[in-house]
Amino acid sequence: MSSDRLIRIGVIGAGANTKLKHIPGFQAIDGVSVDLICNRTEASSQRAADEFGVERIATKWEEVVEDDSIDAVCIGTWPYLHAPITIAALNAGKHVLTEARMAMDASEATDMLAAAQARPDLVAQIVPSPFTLKWDATIRDILDSGELGQLLEISIIKTLPMNANPTDPMNWRQNIEYSGNNTLMLGIYYEVAQRWLQREPQRVWAHGSIFTSERMNPETGARQAVRIPETITYMADYEDGLQLTGLMSGVERGSGRDAYVICGSRGTLRLDLAAGKLFKAMNGEPETIVEPGPDKIAEWKVEADFVGSIRDNQPVTLTSFEDGMNYMLFTDATRQSFESGGQWVELG
Repeated sequence: MSSDRLIRIGVIGAGANTKLKHIPGFQAIDGVSVDLICNRTEASSQRAADEFGVERIATKWEEVVEDDSIDAVCIGTWPYLHAPITIAALNAGKHVLTEARMAMDASEATDMLAAAQARPDLVAQIVPSPFTLKWDATIRDILDSGELGQLLEISIIKTLPMNANPTDPMNWRQNIEYSGNNTLMLGIYYEVAQRWLQREPQRVWAHGSIFTSERMNPETGARQAVRIPETITYMADYEDGLQLTGLMSGVERGSGRDAYVICGSRGTLRLDLAAGKLFKAMNGEPETIVEPGPDKIAEWKVEADFVGSIRDNQPVTLTSFEDGMNYMLFTDATRQSFESGGQWVELG
């Protein structure tokens, strides 16, 4: 696509992140126009359009995909629509930016990846996990240097109270019809481990619990079975002996815990996201705070990266459909282990 040609964006799903990040992000780029919005209802579509000065709305997502004036589609829906919209948009010759998580499960992700590979002339990008962008390059440099020694363990913990109150109605993350196999923040935190380690584990084990077996579905007004774990503990083994351990809890009240720890034979890195600090502790030395250099700090520029890939025909790095496929395989394996009562599940 010519660098001076106007890129027209159609938005499907104008939820919180779309309105906070994607629409204003696109509107801030020269030569990019958000031309069409489709949300879950005509009224909510119109409210979003009015808020951002967009002139047109659509009453169903197919209208956006079929609109010949639209060059690219931004998908901000829950995971249950990511695959059908992505595949339809790519088949219609439109670039795609889809919100994370990539899909409901690895089967859908496989179909999405195949659709993207069939159209190498189009950009297919997933919104990346954003929480560690400030430190990613610095952590990669430390790992690449080998100063931590042989990597022994990476641990991930994320706790929050979204499922703590048993009388609360079902939220969309608990509804398997909208979320599929995605569990709490599992996929979005595992994606960061992929980013740092640049490899996948061999097998996964998981144990989880559903404490409130039914919740009121606010959309139907009826009680619905909860099938997604409200807390899950998992482990994974890598070929070189590295072990991944993790806890995702939705029942911990209070400020919660939010951290990654990488342990090596000579040192440890600890990224405390709650405190916003990266710590390093080497053998025989006191723990220190690592401040990323200004040239190492990345910020949110998802929309600019997407447009840049369209204009310059550059490959997607954050996050590619291949990376999404891998984290969906991990998510599926974790789900399979949970449902099996704690059996190890092979990956790959």
